[in-house]
Formats: sequence, C-alpha cells, structure tokens
Amino acid sequence: MAVKSKNVVDFSSTIDPYAQREAEKYQNPIPSRELILELIEKIGRPMGRNEIADAFSIVEEEQLEALRRRLRAMERDGQLLFNRGQKYCLVNGKDLIVGRIIGHADGFGFLKPDDGSDDLYLSPREMNPLLHNDRAMVRVSGLDRKGRREGAVVEILERNTHQIVGRLYKEDGFTYVVPDNKNIAQTVLVQKGGVGKAKQGQIVIAEITEQPTKLRQPIGRIIEVLGDHLAPGMEIEMAIRSYELPNEWPKDLLHEISHLTKDVPEADKENRTDLRDLPLVTIDGEDARDFDDAVYCKKTPKGWKLLVAIADVSHYVRVNTALDSEAKNRSTSVYFPEQVIPMLPEILSNGLCSLNPHVDRLCMVCELLIDHEGQVTRSRFFDAVMRSHARLTYTEVAKTLVDGDKALAKKYKDLMPALQELYALYKVMRVSREKRGAMDFDTQETRIIFGKERKIEKIIPTVRNDAHKLIEEFMITANMAAAKFLNSKKMPKLLRVHEGPVADKLANLKTFLGELGLKLGGGLKPTPLDYMQLVDSIKNRPDAHLIQTVLLRSMSQAVYSPELKGHFGLALDAYAHFTSPIRRYPDLLVHRAIRHCLLGKTPQTFYYGLPDMVTLGEHCSANERRADDATRDVVSWLKCEYMMDKIGEEFSGLISAVTSFGFFVELSEVFVEGLVHISNLGQDYYTFDPTSHRLKGERTNTTFRLGDKVKVIVARVDLDEKKIDFDLVQKKSAKTSEAVGAPKKRRRKK
Repeated sequence: MAVKSKNVVDFSSTIDPYAQREAEKYQNPIPSRELILELIEKIGRPMGRNEIADAFSIVEEEQLEALRRRLRAMERDGQLLFNRGQKYCLVNGKDLIVGRIIGHADGFGFLKPDDGSDDLYLSPREMNPLLHNDRAMVRVSGLDRKGRREGAVVEILERNTHQIVGRLYKEDGFTYVVPDNKNIAQTVLVQKGGVGKAKQGQIVIAEITEQPTKLRQPIGRIIEVLGDHLAPGMEIEMAIRSYELPNEWPKDLLHEISHLTKDVPEADKENRTDLRDLPLVTIDGEDARDFDDAVYCKKTPKGWKLLVAIADVSHYVRVNTALDSEAKNRSTSVYFPEQVIPMLPEILSNGLCSLNPHVDRLCMVCELLIDHEGQVTRSRFFDAVMRSHARLTYTEVAKTLVDGDKALAKKYKDLMPALQELYALYKVMRVSREKRGAMDFDTQETRIIFGKERKIEKIIPTVRNDAHKLIEEFMITANMAAAKFLNSKKMPKLLRVHEGPVADKLANLKTFLGELGLKLGGGLKPTPLDYMQLVDSIKNRPDAHLIQTVLLRSMSQAVYSPELKGHFGLALDAYAHFTSPIRRYPDLLVHRAIRHCLLGKTPQTFYYGLPDMVTLGEHCSANERRADDATRDVVSWLKCEYMMDKIGEEFSGLISAVTSFGFFVELSEVFVEGLVHISNLGQDYYTFDPTSHRLKGERTNTTFRLGDKVKVIVARVDLDEKKIDFDLVQKKSAKTSEAVGAPKKRRRKK
C-alpha cells in the first residue's frame, strides 16, 4: 500500500485475489467486494465513495457507476454500513446483526439473521416501520420476558414488499386494504383519489407509494381489481399477488428464447458421451409434466454401476442472460393444486430440458460405482446426450417389481433386466441407509381431488411405495456425490444444510421423552442414528404418532448455504442439490460449478465467489419459504371452502398441535385441521405445558395432549382468515355456529 498524496491512499497496485473472476463477469472490471473490505479494514476508518475510487485509481464514468452499485449492494447485504457522515464503514458482527424480517399477525416480528444464529424478537414498536420480508440491520438491545434476544432497528437495508393483495374496506371516511398475507399486520391506507373503480369488499392490489414509518402505516393506491371474493381460482391469484410470485415472462426473455425449438440441434450434441442406446428411464408420478432425472443400473463383478442422468439446464440457461436473471428471481417452481408456476418457460421446462421418452436430450450424468454393501466406491460426472426409453410411473414400477404384475412385466420386457437391477441395488442401499442412521419418518401426505368449478370433491392420502423410495435413494446418492466432488475441487458452491437440534429444543424433547419412560441416546449431541433407533423402538406403541411428531419438531429447518455444516436428517457430512435444475436454481448453480471443473478451470475463475454464494443462499432459501407459504395459504383456503357446507357435522381426529390458547385437531377422514379454543373446554382453568405438549385442567385434571384422539363438531369457517373452529362433542357450544366470509376488522393505526 502506497500513498498518492497527503490525503489519498493508493490501493491500486494491491493484487485482487478475485481479479480473474471479476474479469469474466465484467468487460470493464472493478475491485471485488473482498478487496474493498480489505481496503477499509486496513485504513481503519470510514471512507467515502470518492475516497474509495481514488484509492483504486477509478476515474472512468462506467467504472465509477459500477463502484456505486457495488457499494450499495454491499450495504444492502450487510457487508458495509453507510453512516450519517455519508461514509462506508465495516459492520461489527458482534454488535450489529443483518437479516430478514418475519412479520406476525399480532404486530410483533423477528429478525432471522443471515449468519444462522437465533432469531431476534422485534416488538410491535420496532416493527412499525417494517414489513414482512424486508431486510434490516439491528442491534441486540437485551432480552425479552421470555429470555429471547430482543433487537432494535439500526437501519432498513432493503424493502421487499411493494404491493399488497387484500380486501378493500371503506369506513368512517377512511379507505384501507386488509392484507391477505397474515405476516403483514398493518393495513394499507389508500391515498385520496387512489381507489379507482374498486368497490367495498373486493379483492384488490394496492401499490405501496409510501413505506411505513415509526409513526405512520403504509400508504398506497389501488392499481388492480382482481375480482369478487369467492370467484373460482381466486385463491391462487391472491397467493400469487400476496407473495409477489413472478408469474409473467419478461419481453426480453421471450425474445432471447424465440429461436428455440422442440428438437435439440445436432451441433449441441457434439463432444458429448452418446448414451442414446442405453435403456435410461424416467420414473415419476402420474401427473408429472416435466422429467428432469433418468436412471439406469447394471450389475458389475464388484457390485453395480448406477447412472443418474439429469437434464442439462445449464446448457440453455447461461450466466448474465435474461433467462438466468428470471430463473434466479423465481429461484423455484411453485406447485399449487393442479397449477404450477414454473421456474423456466415451457419450451424448456416441459420441452428441451424435460427428459421426455424417445427424443434426444442433453444431460449431465453422475456415474456411481456401488459395492455389495451399498457403499459408493467411485463417482464421476460427464456431459452426455440420451434418449429416455420409457416414461414410467411409481405405480407401474411398484406393481412390476414389488407385486410381480405379469402384464406390466411383459409390456416392459426389454427394460426388465435394468429395472430389476435398480430394485436389487435399492434394497442393498436401503440397508446401508438404515445403518448410517438417515431419517425416514412415516408422515402422511394428501392430494386434493377437484370437481366442477374447481370445488374440492375429496382429499385423499397419497401412498409412498418402494418406487418412490428407490428414486429418492438414487437422487440422494447423486446429490451426495455432487457435494463431495465440488468439495474436493474447493469450488464456491451452495450446499443443502440441515443442522442438528438446538440445545433448548433438545432439552425440551428429552424432558418430554422422560415423562413417557423413553430416552434419546447421544447425550448432548444425538446423532441421526439415535433418533431412528428411538423411532424403531416405538413402532408398536399407540402413541407412536405423537412421539414421532415431537421428534420432527425438534429439528432445524434446512437451508441453502455455502457453509460445510452437513445434513443432519440424511446423516451426511455434505449434501448438495443436483437433481432438479428444471425447478430449483441452487441445482443449476451446482451444475455450473461441476461443468466449470469438467472444463479444467480453477475456483478463482468461477463466475461466483463465496460472498455471491452467501447472498444466493439467503435469496434461494427465502424464495423457497415464500413458495411454501403461498402453497400452504392456497391449500388452507381451499380446505376452508370445502368445509363450509359441513358446519354442524361430527368428525373424529387427532390433536396435531397444542398451544396456550387451545389445540389444533386434524380430522382423520378428510385431513383438514382446525382449532378447539380453550374457551370451549368447559368450566375449568387450563394450564399449558409446552414441554409435554399438553393442556391440563386444574380442577378436573382433564388433559389434552398432542396425539390424543378426539371427536369434534365443525363450529365455524372463516375464509378470509383461512381458519376453522371446532367444538369438542362433549363440550358442544350452545350458541349458533356460522360460516364467515369477512374477517374481523383490524384496528387502524392512527
């Protein structure tokens, strides 16, 4: 480091360790984020933008603008803080914490830190200027009465809610919109002249023209009327708008892919391994429309050779294109009942990137050599061109391999040798999986069957057979191999991280198990094998469902991160998502990293660095949660609509969750969940024990515990709140039950 003059520091001769990466990204590269941080750290004081530009001898207008954008991005990502003196300074990670805001319907909220540490509680007062999904920097201000870290907002880094979907209300001279998204507690005050043609009670979209402040709620204007409340399909339209799910393709993207056809050009097949004669097959559900994985297996003297071929999405979705920008923006396909918002346009998702039968397709292959004990002895990746020999379903494969269906065996006689080896390998790998301790909980999933005008006809349980498990096992093995390969090459990457249970949840779990005379092995650090040994030991108990539910709830949530923290649930040291690049952006990033290595390039020249992966991990994890929340909202709305004509009917169910205000019951026959409020439990005072997951009456000693069987009557259905209320049969309320079409009005902020 030299000095240009008395006040100007010269950092221009310092070697940027990521210079090659920047050169590949930009025609006129600027210093990397890492080098900018190094500069400010060495100087030891805040620096203005011009001072930073001078230090790197940046004078060209284009580079100055690029520097401005980079500094703003570093500020948004919490790497730098822009102080009141209009200068950039380093963030003290011990005092200041950056993360995403999670709102709550009751007005308070939480900051979910980027570093993966425990959430910080934000009081309603601190939440006043914030909306769900904003990004902010907070300082730890103390502990709340529950012992949680409490935060005070230092700076709002990024606004992520620009439109709100909800119902329009006009009352006492005020016009406001009640958000459909229950993570947003604040109503949106409609500005004068901003109502347009919207009418009372209609579903509208309000554009936020002024974000909330400490003293004022958000202000907006109506930009679109979606329609009336109970119109068919309105639930999905509301979810798309409420969660701001991208669902239209930008014009520049459509122009960019206009040259694509349904067939792969011959030139694209060159310099690839030709697997078209190999009987690779896809195995998916009956209603699947895109097929991103195909498998083939053959016996070897030392075990088996397994090929997992994955659609080569990275060949079509190139970095820095409109297609890539939109895929990153979406991050994931969103699956609603009978409707999908894809991550990629249909020409790719259902066409060129879908391994449809009897057509040529480009793929990236993971070849695995597996011994007689089910252990992977070697793996490699390569580019190929393939032709799927059949589109099989889980039901067909299970009937053929497990049930011995002779008609299906005859239909697929040419494929039977490879299918039989797939099943033989699966059974060996299943034993290996169980020895490793990978978790396999017996959970119940359901499927909605629609009738006319998109009304639910019935809700049925889905059956997970050996064909499902076979494909799942092979995909997990390929994902594990991808993580191992990229780790060996020291590549920047996104991993699928699933950490073990945190200390407080583990302590509560052990207390709960102790009351049942059970013990979880492993002491303070139980392994997945300890969990599965306990699950195996309780299989014949009548309360096995209860215990398994509590075990599941002690787990952490899986996220995308570049940190090598392992996958607890699968009992793996490293795990990446490689097998679904059609519908998940992290898989596409893994494909790009693998191809970078196959081309013999170094980590330093990869388009992405570690800071990029941190940012992309947070982005993809947030969008995954957004998709899950949107889907859950739609399903909840549909189930409420389904139950509206069942008010007064009696059902059996299981207590699925216990809270201080009552307990939730899942109906055994229709798989719908509702609340039995504590006020409807009779003349007794009930205390809530969160560790034992139960409510207990002080006078009667009546206990309601997670997993208990109960009989309930449907008492009330609230479509807007997406809530169903039940009464216990023996405690049936005398007052008239009702179906509700409008929510309780929220108190407007003054």
